[in-house]
Amino acid sequence: MNKSELVKMLAENHEIPAEESSVIVNLFFDSVRDALLQGDRVEIRGFGSFKVKGYRGYKGRNPKTGDNVEVPPKRLPVFRAGKELKEIINP
Repeated sequence: MNKSELVKMLAENHEIPAEESSVIVNLFFDSVRDALLQGDRVEIRGFGSFKVKGYRGYKGRNPKTGDNVEVPPKRLPVFRAGKELKEIINP
C-alpha cells in the first residue's frame, strides 16, 4: 500500500472527500517526521515505534576499486514492530 492508496481507503471507509482524507494523512506523516527531527520517539500502540538512531563513522572500503573510504557518522530512522503487530503477522 502506498500513500495515495491509504488516502483513498480512508476516504472510502469514512465517507469523507479525498481532499480531506489527503490532509489527514499528510498531517499524520508530517507530525511523525517533525517528532523524529526533534529527536523524539513516536510510539503507536499495537503497531510499533519509530526513532532516530545515530551511527558512528567508520573506515570502509570501496569494493569496486579497493580504496579505503571514510564513512561519516549518520542518523537513520528506525521502525520496530510492536508485539500485537508481530502476533498478527505470525499467529
